[in-house]
Amino acid sequence: MENQILAVCLPQQGSLPSSAFEVLSVAKNLAAQSQGKVFAAVCGDKAQTLAKNLSVSGVEKIFAVEHPALATNNDEIHAQAISKILEGNKFGAILFPGTIFGKSLAALMSARLKAGLAVDITEITMANGKIQAKRAAYSGNALATVSVAQETALFIVLPMVFPQAEKNAATPEIVPIPFAPQEAKMEYVSFQPEASSEIDLGTAERIVSGGRGLGNAEGFKIIRELAETLKAAVGASRAAVDAGWITYSHQVGLTGKTVHPKLYMACGISGQIQHLAGMSSSSTIVALNTDPECPMMKTASLSVAGDLYEMIPLIVAEIKKRRGG
Repeated sequence: MENQILAVCLPQQGSLPSSAFEVLSVAKNLAAQSQGKVFAAVCGDKAQTLAKNLSVSGVEKIFAVEHPALATNNDEIHAQAISKILEGNKFGAILFPGTIFGKSLAALMSARLKAGLAVDITEITMANGKIQAKRAAYSGNALATVSVAQETALFIVLPMVFPQAEKNAATPEIVPIPFAPQEAKMEYVSFQPEASSEIDLGTAERIVSGGRGLGNAEGFKIIRELAETLKAAVGASRAAVDAGWITYSHQVGLTGKTVHPKLYMACGISGQIQHLAGMSSSSTIVALNTDPECPMMKTASLSVAGDLYEMIPLIVAEIKKRRGG
């Protein structure tokens, strides 16, 4: 395998999101296992400025492809830009963030390069000179280990699973790549952000989630009350979403959103593998459940066995009491 690894750091609304540093972290870990070198790619209308923000040690070079046509998420234009980087460089692995745009771009590059693509990876290692990655299979009910036979392997990194590469005083070399885009068949029309007054589940530092143990949709009233008290986002298990108790935008897990909060409270959630894989990297996990032997209770930092309809009001009351409210 070629020992050069490329981390594609995709800007989002003019800045580098956390997913860019997660991809860099995965690239560095893979390079450490293979004694390889890490390179980064930034494409955008202000790519060279953004490249300066990638002050991460262990990165050999940052390829910056800058052009006004790269200001929007047009798959074809960005694929042309990445292809320009690949003209003079060969990489054994190319890593993309698992955002909507990252997935679409990775799929297009896979077709262009005729290279294998592993989607939504949760773990990546070197074995016998080949990269092996783990990803969810069968709707998150199992984990599959996959490898790519081609010389170049493409991987999509599932968001919020891996830690971010820490920024420091490092100054990797920035290499500007001349770029003259060809006409694209695809046209970027507009971006409409989702309007919501709720705390964003994907970036929340605290999350309170409800599952099948709530019994019905009415159960989410106390989940929302606890979340409001903690200034937390509201999450849910797949079972609760499938039952129609709450919308899909709240689903946590490999088939929903992968999260990495400081506090995750799982209320009435048994802890199926696809749910655990989506939140097990939380800093502190508190589980409330009547079954002390369920996987979530064994995974949690703090497990409380009992009726959540009795416990949650007491927790809310105690928090308000300590706050003097």
